[in-house]
Amino acid sequence: MINGILGKKLGMTQIYGKGGEFLPVTVVQAGPCVVLQVKSCEKDGYKAVQVGFGEKKESRTTKPLMGRFKKVDVPPMSFIREVSVDTIEGIKPADKLTVDIFTPGEYVDVIGTSIGKGFQGGIKRWNQSRGPMSHGSMSHRAPGSVGPTEPPHTIKGLRMPGHMGNKRFTVQGLEVVELDKENNLLLLKGAVPGHTNNYLIINRSTRKKKKAPKPVSAAGVKKINPLKQSKKMMKK
Repeated sequence: MINGILGKKLGMTQIYGKGGEFLPVTVVQAGPCVVLQVKSCEKDGYKAVQVGFGEKKESRTTKPLMGRFKKVDVPPMSFIREVSVDTIEGIKPADKLTVDIFTPGEYVDVIGTSIGKGFQGGIKRWNQSRGPMSHGSMSHRAPGSVGPTEPPHTIKGLRMPGHMGNKRFTVQGLEVVELDKENNLLLLKGAVPGHTNNYLIINRSTRKKKKAPKPVSAAGVKKINPLKQSKKMMKK
């Protein structure tokens, strides 16, 4: 069984849950992906499947990559990554992966690149406090002391202004709310890293298992006396 798939972030929206509540969800186009290579323990030392997502022009593909795509007889792909598998039996190159490898109620881990924000100060980058805003202050948003004087040096790992964002980031334990198998759409509860049209790696979560409904017994339901409740409200 293949434990992951590649996709693209389309944006966020809101849907109604089963209890009528609003759920913030991220719409991800997960697949269709094409299996490019199957790696085995005998030949490569580990089990994995290399898949590709998103077609691109042949004129924008290098000749070595084009040779790999022609060997499998698939069009050139713009996003190629490896995903883990439980077993490689029955998986062969040129197989297609769709969003139906997941089920609603399942949890996934999403890997993506966060939005780059350029060079930022310590207040925005690390949520540091600003200085006094009075007339005599000369350091409203400037950083304070960055190290001791004896010996004079800057402590390693000090939070200072610098480049913010544009890093590989993983969000764990996102619930799969709904699937649209016709359009290969995946609705995940919560936010995923990156901007719109950002490529993502969606893996089956190893920490959380599929969400199961909890049975509610009559003995566990607390009975409320409306007469006592109204008396308490009148005393307040």
